[in-house]
Amino acid sequence: MVNTNPQREPTRDFQKKYCKRALTAAIFIGLITILAGFKSAGKGLVLGTLFSVANFIALAYLLPLNMHQKRVKASIFSFLSIVGRYALMVIPLILTLKMKDFYLPATVAGLFMVQITILVEQCIQAIKRGRGISI
Repeated sequence: MVNTNPQREPTRDFQKKYCKRALTAAIFIGLITILAGFKSAGKGLVLGTLFSVANFIALAYLLPLNMHQKRVKASIFSFLSIVGRYALMVIPLILTLKMKDFYLPATVAGLFMVQITILVEQCIQAIKRGRGISI
């Protein structure tokens, strides 16, 4: 698919970068956990991360659609967007609760993997710049 809007290119690069890193980290950590004998934890982490990436992609896609709407329509659209994204995030939790193949805490951690990846990278960059981390 050809990107017809050059203004979205930095956003798309940001999205690809962090989604790729989150998936790579989840697969790597998941593989280690599976090899260590915690199969359900590894599978739960990867499952949660897949839905975390889907949520992040949905957010990046839906956010610009709301920019040029009137206030009432934008508020309704925003609310429905949040409800839809929450519904997407509930799917792995329901799967985890219904099936014994996934470990709930690992799935929850996976749901935050994109955000964790962004936070970790920002902390690493701050440390490299010599500023340290101030909370």
